[in-house]
Amino acid sequence: MGCDRNCGLIAGAVIGAILAVFGGILMPVGDMLVEKTIRKEVVLEEGTIAFKNWVKTGTDVYRQFWIFDVQNPQEVATNSSRIKVKQKGPYTYRVRYLAKENVTHENYTVSFMQPNGAIFEPSMSVGTENDTFTVLNLAVAAAPHIYTNAFVQAVLNSLIKKSKSSMFQTRTLKELLWGYSDPFLSLVPYPISTTVGVFYPYNNTADGVYKVFNGKEDISKVAIIDTYKGKRNLSYWPSYCDMINGTDAASFPPFVEKSQILRFFSSDICRSIYAVFGSEVNLKGIPVYRFVLPSKAFASPFQNPDNDCFCTEKIISNNCTSYGVLDISKCKEGKPVYISLPHFLHASPDVLEPIEGLNPNEEEHRTYLDVEPVTGFTLHFAKRLQVNILVKPAKKIEALKALKRPYIVPILWLNETGTIGDEKAEMFRSQVTGKIKLLGLVEITLLSVGVVMFVAFMISYCVCRSQDVK
Repeated sequence: MGCDRNCGLIAGAVIGAILAVFGGILMPVGDMLVEKTIRKEVVLEEGTIAFKNWVKTGTDVYRQFWIFDVQNPQEVATNSSRIKVKQKGPYTYRVRYLAKENVTHENYTVSFMQPNGAIFEPSMSVGTENDTFTVLNLAVAAAPHIYTNAFVQAVLNSLIKKSKSSMFQTRTLKELLWGYSDPFLSLVPYPISTTVGVFYPYNNTADGVYKVFNGKEDISKVAIIDTYKGKRNLSYWPSYCDMINGTDAASFPPFVEKSQILRFFSSDICRSIYAVFGSEVNLKGIPVYRFVLPSKAFASPFQNPDNDCFCTEKIISNNCTSYGVLDISKCKEGKPVYISLPHFLHASPDVLEPIEGLNPNEEEHRTYLDVEPVTGFTLHFAKRLQVNILVKPAKKIEALKALKRPYIVPILWLNETGTIGDEKAEMFRSQVTGKIKLLGLVEITLLSVGVVMFVAFMISYCVCRSQDVK
């Protein structure tokens, strides 16, 4: 009987050891299987999960606008006072609902155009597209920047007066965003575009051509942009600032680490930028990494030397000491457009001082991406930016001659957001994160049970042996 008992204990210990070894072996083997599946499914080619969701996103993307309504236009134009603004919004549009066009595959790359379209969503807005606002006159403000010759400015001044235009104007939401016929430009005697709007033209246009790596040859390059409009550089910035880096932020190469810097290109701000790990977030039951745009990305060259080549103008920037705004006029045909975070978040005091009514808030105004680390898919994002126009004194233009200083005037800020839908989240949990969790649970269970069994049976065996000896 003692022999049967001892043999049973030894058998139990052996079974425990086998379970533990099997659990240990399953860990690297399971990880290899997961990695193999992910490598296959994130490739941008016909038949993969990634390609299906890449061609046309299943996520509803909305762009909310807040307009800065100027409260004291006459006072500013006459006395060069601080500009008092009051934000009004949100006014919401559905965007990025159209599938990519002209998708072609060649030499481990895929090329495409991203069509633009915006549909107003009244139920998600505080008013209608016919709501009116007092804003900077875009054409009048831009005139002295585009035409620097004094004689030409004098001619333009006569046309501005004849059209009864001034430094500020009243426009509807629809006009301000998507375009209106400007009365001043309509009088210019030679052929120019007379339609003005912050995002004109937008509807029925397309962004691209983008050419990105499909990841078939090298998974670490999947979705990374090879060329944009046929070039690897933008021709807007000197040195490395002109490079097109990373993806378009819709996805990144798989197996994302917290220590990584995620680089991406945004045609909206005419440059490549980056995000760093901020925190772990649970998004509809899916563990994601939240990557945020750091304040360092908008710092002056004195704070961050890497930004030196983004400072292309010395006067308005106070010899590149100002920070938090980006002059993208070269990208906008010479129009004095400046991009910043909403309410001049992370901007220097000299940028904020001339404007009254701004309240920068990190939580409301920062940009972030929620990235699922195994696949590299962006499952939720909030892209927030502000469009500003530089207006400065111009002696030959009466509407601007009373100004005593330049202003970077906020026109509007936007919040573009997209979140994985409930149905897609359920599919993602069942097909990706759920299977990975189950595999991990099986591995840990086998290893834990095996070790416990082995130790317990071996202890029991040793105790019994010692009793038999006595």
